[in-house]
Amino acid sequence: MTSSPARIFGLRTILVLVFAFLYIPIAVLVALSFNQGGLPTVWSGFSLKWYASLAGNAAILSAALNTLIVALVSTAIATLLGTLLAIGVEMRRQYGSGLEALIFAPMIIPDIVLAVALLSFFSSLDFTLGLHTIILAHVVFNLAFVCSVVRARLKSFDWSIVEASADLGASAVTTFRRVTLPVILPAVVAGALLAFTLSVDEFIIAFFTAGAGRASTTLPMQIYSMIRFGITPEINALATIVMAVSITALTLSQRLNRGVIGQ
Repeated sequence: MTSSPARIFGLRTILVLVFAFLYIPIAVLVALSFNQGGLPTVWSGFSLKWYASLAGNAAILSAALNTLIVALVSTAIATLLGTLLAIGVEMRRQYGSGLEALIFAPMIIPDIVLAVALLSFFSSLDFTLGLHTIILAHVVFNLAFVCSVVRARLKSFDWSIVEASADLGASAVTTFRRVTLPVILPAVVAGALLAFTLSVDEFIIAFFTAGAGRASTTLPMQIYSMIRFGITPEINALATIVMAVSITALTLSQRLNRGVIGQ
C-alpha cells in the first residue's frame, strides 16, 4: 500500500516540527555561549571569553574534578558488576520475571524515588555523605544499564565454546579472559560509555546523596546553584561543554552497541 504525496509531506512536516521543538532550544543555548555581551538572550558579537572565564572559576573547576572522579569510579565499578551480573544471568538461562524486575528496577524507578531510598539507606547506616555516597548511588543507578547492554550481546553468544574450553582444561579465569571477554568486549565498552554519560549528567541522585560544601558538588549541582541567580553566558558555556562530553560518549556507545546487536 503506497502513501499519497500529501500524507508523506504531512508526516515529514510533523517530523521536522518535532525535531525543531527538541533541538532549537539546544542550538540557541550553544550559540549564546559564544555571545560577547553579558546578556544571555541578546546577541552582541562572537567571543570565547565565557569559556576562558570557566578556566579561572575555582568552584567550577572543583565541581568538574568531582564529576570526573564520580563518573570514572562509578563507571568502573558498575561496568565490572554489570558485566558479571549479565554473564551470571545468561549462563543460568532460566530466570523469571521477578529477577528481570529486580535487575532493571533502577532503570524504571523515578530518580526522585531512588534518590530518597538511597538517602534513607545511607542515613540508616550512619554514612557520612560525600563523594563516596554519590559514587555508590551512581553504581546502583548505572549497573542496570551496563547489564542490559552486555546481555544484548550475550543473547547471541555460543556457550558451547565455553564448555569446549573447559573440556580442554582451561580454568574459568582463562576461559573468561581468552574466550568470553574478547567476544563481549565491544558491549562492555558500550555499557561503560553509557554509564559514564549518565553519571556526568545525573543531578537528582547526586543532589540527595551529596554532602555539604564544595567537596562533594558535581557539575550539574554547580549549574543548578548558579542558575538560581539568573542565566548568564557563562552558564551557557558550561552547559555546552557538559553536553558535548555527554553526546560524544553517547555516540560512541551507540556505535559500539549497534555493532554488538548486529553481530
